[in-house]
Amino acid sequence: MMIDWNSYHQTLLGRIGEMGKLSPDTVRGYKMLGAAGETSSVLGLKVRELIALAVAITSRCDGCIVVHAEAALKQGATPEEISEALGVAVALNAGAALVYSARALDAVAAKAAGDVK
Repeated sequence: MMIDWNSYHQTLLGRIGEMGKLSPDTVRGYKMLGAAGETSSVLGLKVRELIALAVAITSRCDGCIVVHAEAALKQGATPEEISEALGVAVALNAGAALVYSARALDAVAAKAAGDVK
């Protein structure tokens, strides 16, 4: 494995616990955000976790990855479903790179024309 995810997860939870002691309102607010969507059953918990895992990789958040990987499995997500969700995230990252490439070319054109100082 690339990383000992189980050990990392435990260490992360400990550090978040420390953060909760130092800044309880911050952690409480974060928990409220996470719980806000759980009151709806439109998507269901498995789909929510698949989305969360895909967003976690686009955010490059190892903590989010380990938490939502575990949660997706607990909600019954299969490796195939997880891979498909991750594939969507890969495509989105490629799309974002393409869009920002267009923005970069726009900046280059503006600089070359002397429009931006």
